[in-house]
Amino acid sequence: MKNIIKISFRNLTRSSRRTILTASLITIGVIFVLVYAALSGSFKSYMVAQITDSMMGHIQIHKKGYVESIDNLPLDKNLNKKQLEQITKLLDENPYVQDYTFRLKLGAMFSNYISSTSIRLNAIEPKRETSTLPLFTSRVTGEDPANLKESSLIVPDILAKGMDVKVGDTVVLVATNEKGSVNGLNFRVSATLESISGPGGRDGYIHINDAKKLLRIGEMQISEIVIRLKNVDNLQKALKLLEPLKLIKNQKDKPVFEIHSWEKLSPFYNIVKMLDIMDISIKIILISIVLISILNVMVMSVYERIKEIGTIAAMGTTPSTITKLFLAEGLMLGIFGTTIGAVFSYIIIFIINGIGITFSFGRQDGLLLTPTLEIGEVALVSLIVIIISLIASISPARKAAKLNPVDALRQN
Repeated sequence: MKNIIKISFRNLTRSSRRTILTASLITIGVIFVLVYAALSGSFKSYMVAQITDSMMGHIQIHKKGYVESIDNLPLDKNLNKKQLEQITKLLDENPYVQDYTFRLKLGAMFSNYISSTSIRLNAIEPKRETSTLPLFTSRVTGEDPANLKESSLIVPDILAKGMDVKVGDTVVLVATNEKGSVNGLNFRVSATLESISGPGGRDGYIHINDAKKLLRIGEMQISEIVIRLKNVDNLQKALKLLEPLKLIKNQKDKPVFEIHSWEKLSPFYNIVKMLDIMDISIKIILISIVLISILNVMVMSVYERIKEIGTIAAMGTTPSTITKLFLAEGLMLGIFGTTIGAVFSYIIIFIINGIGITFSFGRQDGLLLTPTLEIGEVALVSLIVIIISLIASISPARKAAKLNPVDALRQN
């Protein structure tokens, strides 16, 4: 085997120009795939983190039918105290759940005493909200949202700019409860909230006790429960442990609760799937480049070395050994091109992180990409390239092994 590798290596160095050209094509393909994977992976990770860690959480639980009518913020589909006890008991027993928070969502009229507009409100328990959504605080300018007091309001910045409202100003919120009763309360603007792409990007926040006063609610009511997992990779396992909630029926024998992952609730997940499809497409292009490059160089090698093949065959070299020689050459080309491609990919990613690439998404500007190359991704791409290199060498290797020594030696 050692001799086969030595001879194959010598054959590649003899045709150094063709070897370098073929290895360069493989290297370029590997670089293109790995750099794209790092950039797209960074974009996906950034946006998923923004959505899950600052707004949605990983899982949400609602009363059945709430999500279908969420645009209307229905108050007749809130969870009551008994239902909350059923849910929290299961959440406390779930080993994948890190934290969870309650929200009461409602629509209201927002007035600065000069003009009015509509606003979506999230009534929250401040400490639990910031614990469950660690990036929520980073979107807030003003007082710490973890210390949100009663009669304080966090206003989305797009609304604050449009209504010319600043931190410290007094505004009025007017809301209608489930029975149609209208009530208004004064609030002090304690902070503004940076917008984010997707649903909930323009929501304001108040203390949950203020929502009870505004809606004149006695007993505890909650619109949704937002759940954060210890590890998002365990999303499906966590959902499976929450399945018993779907089996709870009401008096009409219909499900009481509905459970949704962030993937079902966020339209950005469609972009994630599209990027995954593009990832696969680019890997297919890489495979095609490698296949054609290796196949071409090996076929030409066979035609140029017919006399040489005939000579070693006449000297007693078996067809299987000749096959192994050509397979070893193809394998070396794949390994060489892949290794150089991986090294250059790491260098390019290092340069990109040093320079810094910013991008815009929706209303958000100046978002910074921090691409990283995962060892698993590099290993997968390298393995694909090496296997394809080996496969592309099979046909030329078999052709070389089948050459008749007498016919080969007669070739001019």
